[in-house]
Parts: sequence; C-alpha cells; structure tokens
Amino acid sequence: MRYFVALSLLLLFSCKGDAPATSKLMDYDLMKHGMPIKIMAPAEPVVEASDMGIMKDVTVKGEGNYFIQITSGVATTTDVAALKSTQLMEVKNALFFDEIISEEDHGFIYRKKISEDRINHDFRYIKIQGDQEYMFQVGLMGQFSEDEVKQMYEAVK
Repeated sequence: MRYFVALSLLLLFSCKGDAPATSKLMDYDLMKHGMPIKIMAPAEPVVEASDMGIMKDVTVKGEGNYFIQITSGVATTTDVAALKSTQLMEVKNALFFDEIISEEDHGFIYRKKISEDRINHDFRYIKIQGDQEYMFQVGLMGQFSEDEVKQMYEAVK
C-alpha cells in the first residue's frame, strides 16, 4: 500500500509541471489598439500602440517576462512561405545569430549568442489576414529564455 501511495504522489508532482505555460495566459483582443487580431497575454497587460501611417506597431508586456512586439502593414504577398524565408535569411545574417531552435510553416524560434555567458532567444511568426501582414517577435529590449520565447510564440499562433 505504501508503494502505491508513494508512486501516486510521485506521478502527481511530476505531472504538475507538465501543464502548458500558456495556461496562465488569457485571450486578449488587440482591436482597441488598432489591430483586428487576438493573442494570448497575461492578465492586465501594458499595451503601447503606434500608428506610423503605412505601418502599425503594438507592444504587449506582462508578468513573467512576457514582451511581444507586433508590426502590421499592407501585405506585399499572401505567400507566407516567402515571407518566412525572408525573415529566416535576415535573422541568419544578423550579428549574434546562433541557431534555429524550431521551425514551422508560419514561423520559427531561434537563439542569439552575444557571448559565452549571454544567450538570448527570439522568434518570428507571420500571419496574413485580409490584406494585412502581421509580424510577431519578442520585444526589442530584454533577455528571454528559450521557455519564455516558446510561451510567447504559442501565445500568438
């Protein structure tokens, strides 16, 4: 009987951490900030929006080192694969690019190695909706772990 109880407790506690990190996030509609899209975000995020005429820029910040930047503008193509390919090329040619962590049809997660002691992560996710193109990535300032970036990537899909 003790063996069964110990095994049950072990399974209970080992499964506790398996819940997706995105479960702490809630639906958040960006329409009131000029973008007719929804993402997952922490409760009561801080949102800043800029309309630069031909392009919009929205940042969404929240607890847990959650920081997403979304840019939008008129789509130059509806070929997401071509847009992703361009983003991949730009990222791979950047100074601190280290490696692609994961890749899907609409985006990818990658690592930047600034130094041996300073590793950062980022992502790109592309969404075409109507005649608009949306580009998602982490905010421009900050350091993000692979797990944090995976959570934000899942939040914008």
